[in-house]
Amino acid sequence: MIQGIGASTGVAIGRAFVLPSWEWDVPDRRMENIDLTKEFDRLYEGIRTSKNEIEIIKNEIKEMVGSEESGIFDAHIAILEDPVFMSEIQGIIERQYKAAEVAVKEAIDHFVTMFDLLDDEYMKERALDIKDVGNRLLKHLLGTPDITLPADTQPYILVAKELSPSQLVHLNPSNVLGMVTMLGGKTSHSAIMARALGIPLVSGLENKLTVPIQTGDLLIVDGDEGCLFLDPDERLVNKYSQLAERLRKRKEQLQQLASVAAVTIDGVQLRLAGNISSIKDCEIALKHGAEGVGLFRTEFLYMNRSTFPTEDEQFDVYRQVAEKSGNHAVVIRTLDIGGDKELEYFSIPEEENPVLGYRGIRISLDCPELFKTQLTAILRASAYGRMKILFPMISSVEEVIEAKQILREAMHELDLKGITYDAEIPVGIMIEVPAAAAIADLLAEEVDFFSIGTNDLVQYVLAVDRMNEQIAEMYHPYHPAILRMLRTTVRAAHAAGITVSVCGEMAGDERSVPLWLYLGIHDLSMSPQSLLRVKHKILGSKATEGKAVGEQCYKLRTSAEIEALLEQNSMSEVLRSEEEQRCPLN
Repeated sequence: MIQGIGASTGVAIGRAFVLPSWEWDVPDRRMENIDLTKEFDRLYEGIRTSKNEIEIIKNEIKEMVGSEESGIFDAHIAILEDPVFMSEIQGIIERQYKAAEVAVKEAIDHFVTMFDLLDDEYMKERALDIKDVGNRLLKHLLGTPDITLPADTQPYILVAKELSPSQLVHLNPSNVLGMVTMLGGKTSHSAIMARALGIPLVSGLENKLTVPIQTGDLLIVDGDEGCLFLDPDERLVNKYSQLAERLRKRKEQLQQLASVAAVTIDGVQLRLAGNISSIKDCEIALKHGAEGVGLFRTEFLYMNRSTFPTEDEQFDVYRQVAEKSGNHAVVIRTLDIGGDKELEYFSIPEEENPVLGYRGIRISLDCPELFKTQLTAILRASAYGRMKILFPMISSVEEVIEAKQILREAMHELDLKGITYDAEIPVGIMIEVPAAAAIADLLAEEVDFFSIGTNDLVQYVLAVDRMNEQIAEMYHPYHPAILRMLRTTVRAAHAAGITVSVCGEMAGDERSVPLWLYLGIHDLSMSPQSLLRVKHKILGSKATEGKAVGEQCYKLRTSAEIEALLEQNSMSEVLRSEEEQRCPLN
């Protein structure tokens, strides 16, 4: 077994087809007497041809999987229109007297290297989009044909170093059993496309293979566990064939839960919302039964561009999300850059430990006009739905008071202009810094709700960098210290009469349901892909029993004991759910 990353769920068994790398060999051509006009004409013609081609692909994928996934190619067109990317290419041609294809290749390498150096998995995976667009442009400049996939005869498992959306769009899903990539992860556009097409994908196998995969090798791809089997024996093939059939039926049945309320057997209801980064994510979450948006990560509106988004640009996005969510609430987290998320056009001084540095609310309070622009856009959008404002990285009462003052200034300016907004818009804070949990009772006096960000809270409480592979095994969400922080926060919120939700990865782990029942947390927000699994767990649970399990967790001394208890409870409730036939998963 070779362990990778499960980027798209499901099981596939079949023969491999290894896709050659889509990268062109471009000799470094520097010309003394370069015809700049000719090179620029070649560049612009290549851009026009590439954009036309992308538009055709976009329409093809829209027919296959819908409008949300086709939006990936809007991002590709935006790269070709991005002034920073194009200025880099034009500058190389003009200043270094290099041919258009050489300039494009150097610009691709420059931006890909820059993105790869960031400690943000999302930004690293966006580097593939730049390579995809750049290679398409190179193809037209060099007159090179596309690399073709096998003829539609024998189904296969596609194997590649990395897969671009442009390559995926030409797949026939009925002939692609599964996919394997050496690079990439769960948030790449390729992973999004694979999930939309229903194709199992295991990524992140770079440097994990002892021998390279060859075309024709028999493979088993387990997208749920993120593992790959090379040349499996007959026993393993039979085992996974049976599993694949069960998963197929389970997927069909889970979707039936999208319109079902998340209510325990004994009548306790939980609200499951979606974590999103775009309008597209919102559509996916709602399709999976999300009751609104529990966390809108707005920093992604600021990325992949050369300037800060304007108030109107932000307003338009927030308004669309509010309208799509209908009567459900939309929680918008204000800009949370810094740490592992950087903007090319906003300079943050180099820091020895950026995760503990200039980030989140600290930047917003240091740049009040930037902050006010975002708050104004959110306020304007609040006239179109149930909006809530969430401040990130709060560690003191002073920060909350200062942030609320800037919000009041934004309200006052809208009043002067006669623009309508929700004057009673709820204001909340992220509980993700230990200091915030420790003074939760004081912070609760200043806000309308708490949202617990377990990802950062775990790494801060345990002093474990979750991106550091050397100590990754020490990152324990079920550490007794984390459970105590959760209890302290929830008790403070309840004592003050404010609501509290969880929006980190723990919210999307169905094993955690007993903890939420015991603590009295009824609002959870998670990735769209986790919604139906968690709902199924809730539907098969009895709140009284779940509370007892949650209470028992607080009596245990180690992470392993707590996790084992939750795992055992999760298995027993799945079996009971099937026996009682409460929901369609039978």
